[in-house]
Amino acid sequence: MAKGKNSVFFCQNCGFESAKWMGQCPACREWNTFAEEPVIGTGSASKTSARRERTAVPQQLRAVRIEETSRTGTGIGELDRVLGGGIVAGSLVLVGGDPGIGKSTLLLQVCRNLASRKEKVLYISGEESLQQIKMRADRMGEFSDSLLILCETNLEDIRETIQKQQPAVVIIDSIQTMYSESVSSAPGSVSQVRESTGVLLQIAKGMGVTIFIVGHVTKEGVVAGPRVLEHMVDTVLYFEGDRHASYRVLRGVKNRFGSTNEIGVFEMRENGLHEVANPSEYMLDGKPENASGSVVACSMEGTRPILIEIQALVCQSNLAFPRRTADGADLNRVNLLLAVLEKRLGLRLSSCDAYVNIAGGIRMKEPAVDLGIVMALISSYKDIIIDEKTIVFGEVGLSGEIRAVSMAKQRVMEAKKLGFDTVILPEVCRKSVGKADGITVKGVRTVRDLIQVMT
Repeated sequence: MAKGKNSVFFCQNCGFESAKWMGQCPACREWNTFAEEPVIGTGSASKTSARRERTAVPQQLRAVRIEETSRTGTGIGELDRVLGGGIVAGSLVLVGGDPGIGKSTLLLQVCRNLASRKEKVLYISGEESLQQIKMRADRMGEFSDSLLILCETNLEDIRETIQKQQPAVVIIDSIQTMYSESVSSAPGSVSQVRESTGVLLQIAKGMGVTIFIVGHVTKEGVVAGPRVLEHMVDTVLYFEGDRHASYRVLRGVKNRFGSTNEIGVFEMRENGLHEVANPSEYMLDGKPENASGSVVACSMEGTRPILIEIQALVCQSNLAFPRRTADGADLNRVNLLLAVLEKRLGLRLSSCDAYVNIAGGIRMKEPAVDLGIVMALISSYKDIIIDEKTIVFGEVGLSGEIRAVSMAKQRVMEAKKLGFDTVILPEVCRKSVGKADGITVKGVRTVRDLIQVMT
């Protein structure tokens, strides 16, 4: 009984806490993920701290003054865009992504740019040796003496080093390798990750040091460890993309100092990650000519319009249950759009295999790509070739109506800048677009109107 009182069970996938072991986690529905770990903070010390006098005094909201938050540029424009204009002193930033995607490479480039401006930077690695870091750094070029490297996993030693060196920016690679001596569980466990993040949060806020944390991800693509980890940090960035492809997408999913809708696009080269200033032109490179089932659509990522190629292949199936595959788009959304086409247009798609792909491997979840998916499916089914100088965007409803999307004017201007001469959009968006010289704007109300425009 004494052991049960001093220990609890944590889900190693999501951090759910339980007094007893369970086969399936009620929070994330994963099986066999519970592990027993000791309770942190038991004993008289915690009781004494709970009885200490409160020193915080409540203030009136109107009396609080707002000061302009100073930001420091990282020297990488795409990263500054995602961060909201640069790094904020005293912030805690979590960077997650698949193994080999380029997290350490990007942060080492940030260290190089900051050190070249005489900013003291401390790079702490718990996974690589000094020689391994040096080999990767040599591929990027020369580094300033302001960059310091430390291979350590003990948080107490790391705290002393930061207090002694007083750096402006600290990189922790990775949080799953760090451990605190006050916690008896192994590094990487829920208790260690939570305690380590708490210590780093105190350092960042107390000393005004900007700390970047590298986090491993699970097979579902989320940061490994307790969900409270993402709540504790100020900013959460995810590196996306196929590590075998040349491009990478940096997406902000949480940011207390800026927008969470911005993305940054990078290209992996021999000497590191390079910014892609025009992602639309990069994504459309290699688009096939005079091929059915290929349509250019426009999606908004934050304030940036991105043109992407949507490909669809519809063919007769010999299976009892036709296959449905979607790469880069939501499969459930594709199935919904197939049902709309079959019901509203009478297309016999229930006996056909349907494959949808967003070229380049990028993932898009905005409803504005619905019209592009529908147009690509119709184009492949009827073998209609879409003019390569035409782009589409719009949301498709269950009754077949084409609904409005935001920032239609910006999408049209992006298409015009890249040389497109025709835009197919929702009829309700034509008023917001206004008069657009040099490009033809066609509005559609339903998917039936779309058929007439295509033919």
